[in-house]
Amino acid sequence: MSGIDPAWLAATEFLDYEHPAIREFVTATVGAGDAAKDKALKLYYAVRDGIRYDPYSASMKREAMRASTTLLTGVAYCVPKAVLYAACLRAIGIPARPGFADVKNHLSTEKLTRLMRTDIFAWHGYVSLWLEGKWVKATPAFNLEMCRRFGVMPLDFDGVNDSLMHPYNSANQRHMEYVKQRGEFDDLPYDELVADMHSMYPQLVALCEQQAAGDFDREPISRPAT
Repeated sequence: MSGIDPAWLAATEFLDYEHPAIREFVTATVGAGDAAKDKALKLYYAVRDGIRYDPYSASMKREAMRASTTLLTGVAYCVPKAVLYAACLRAIGIPARPGFADVKNHLSTEKLTRLMRTDIFAWHGYVSLWLEGKWVKATPAFNLEMCRRFGVMPLDFDGVNDSLMHPYNSANQRHMEYVKQRGEFDDLPYDELVADMHSMYPQLVALCEQQAAGDFDREPISRPAT
């Protein structure tokens, strides 16, 4: 792995893979004899489906963004889920960096749209990981149960091709598109992210700070105009 920056393997404040809960999770998920790609795939699906996606869990507190917190609570939005996946990868020696982009969402709920006042989701989280001699991207945000409810094809990952977001749902309606790349980082760029979230989504942030999670998986779906 010549040319690999040690920072891409390091434990950090937010990618805190030395926490016992993460160590136990990784050990229970991957086998000692598994190839690196197999380990990466097992961890991807464990994070994708084992942590329930809920945008109303988006607390801006520092501790809420840590990988260990996400694992222990079992519910998070896209940013902490990406941080957790990156932390798990580093724990097994796979270089990984959390990455972020602004996306335009065409499928949401009435409540979430009202709180956000926009269809632009800033700082959507994904992970860039080094596998078999190249960087590949994966997005473990949306768990299988949520995808089925929204009629969205679950985002699979094969360890070879980028897995960012299907542009259409199962009804051939536009679902999500990337509109601005924010970059990939050695650790979560906490201050910048939090400043933008408070500025762009003050009502959503205020709600999230009042509760541990919400009822996103039970809300009426808001579909795009046709």
